[in-house]
Amino acid sequence: MTEPLTRPEGWQGIVADWSSDQRAFKNVSWGKAMMWIFLLSDTFIFSCFLLSYMTVRMSTTVPWPNPSEIFALQIGDKKIPLILIAIMTFILISSSGTMAMAVNFGYRHDRVKSAVLMLVTALFGATFVGMQAFEWTKLIVELGVRPWGNAFGAAQFGSTFFMITGFHGTHVSIGVIFLIIIARKVWRGDFDRNRRGFFTSRKGNYEAVEIMGLYWHFVDLVWVFIFALFYLW
Repeated sequence: MTEPLTRPEGWQGIVADWSSDQRAFKNVSWGKAMMWIFLLSDTFIFSCFLLSYMTVRMSTTVPWPNPSEIFALQIGDKKIPLILIAIMTFILISSSGTMAMAVNFGYRHDRVKSAVLMLVTALFGATFVGMQAFEWTKLIVELGVRPWGNAFGAAQFGSTFFMITGFHGTHVSIGVIFLIIIARKVWRGDFDRNRRGFFTSRKGNYEAVEIMGLYWHFVDLVWVFIFALFYLW
């Protein structure tokens, strides 16, 4: 009869515990764990971008452009400040609700509702990216804002704006693509029939929808910080 294995004491025990997956990730799949690790690394990147933006803005001696004026939209005879940004924010926050419902219906094995809600989420995301493209076009063509300078104040405004919003917009675009891929697989019933292929999980397991939801909620949360620090400050 073999003796039971004992865990080492101190730091060696902690390392052995995590590396052997005894407790820390005991009830978490590798797919979900890897997504959390990816989101943690992405949090560091966005944090560095936003901290760099705040440092540049507070240290520059040249006046910073007023966001209410730069991002105002002409509707009729009136200029409405930040109206486009407000609509973009509302759309992206609403997409978090549809994504949460898609995850809920996925775990209920209601694949039609789950797939439809994921496609609605993708539509919201595509609309957000389209409005962001319109915003970029307006800044570049009409106002002459460039990554290396602009006529409204600090030259760093263009570089920080295009870097932060462009990086976030890339995340949204990638999310839209994967939402469509997962929605198609859910609609076809791949997770019910255990059909082999890209992102196919165990039979009856809709965890891929939840993992997609984690990514999408993260993208939405990051936009809240961008909106607060870049557009409202």
